[in-house]
Amino acid sequence: MGALIRLACLGLAVTTIISSPGAAQSVATWRAFVTEASVRFGVPAVWIERVMQAESGGRTTWQGRPIRSRAGAIGVMQLMPATWTKMRARHGLGYDPDDPHDNIIAGTAYLRLMYDRFGYPGLFAAYNAGPGRYADHLGGRALPAETRAYLVTVAGKIGLGDPAPPPRDRLFVMLGGPAIEASQATAAPSASTRSPSSLFAVMPRQ
Repeated sequence: MGALIRLACLGLAVTTIISSPGAAQSVATWRAFVTEASVRFGVPAVWIERVMQAESGGRTTWQGRPIRSRAGAIGVMQLMPATWTKMRARHGLGYDPDDPHDNIIAGTAYLRLMYDRFGYPGLFAAYNAGPGRYADHLGGRALPAETRAYLVTVAGKIGLGDPAPPPRDRLFVMLGGPAIEASQATAAPSASTRSPSSLFAVMPRQ
């Protein structure tokens, strides 16, 4: 009887773990995907991880369901459905927005677009509030309280300074070459790192 009870308890424990796959997830769980996205789009890994931490804490599920915001944002990078659709089509991703790899790739691609348009730290405000809303802010409209708090959480931990101008190059396309260590993907994009010919093809602004 004691053995049967222990076996039943073990089965219950296994069922609990399986039914809560996101319980032990964190930003660190997805570090390999973050590094891949960082190298592919020239976005510092620390930026990606700060955004992911603020958006989802690295969790793919919440209360047993795929993680969603009240506004309908999806996945570990909390992309709005329209943004996911555009990034998925542009970068040849799969059809599942909850897939952590593709969600991180799409979110990082979008971060890069926001950096190209608004520089640092404006990309974070645009990611949170939307580019149109942040453009209105640059025209004199106050940011929402949520976005101001988001900036403190994300950019404040990195170190706020004078806003950096948008880079001259819009995007990188990974071609090949030696691997880049994660420690090399933590600084802001700069002229010296944006276009190493052995790694990237540069897509100029249109």
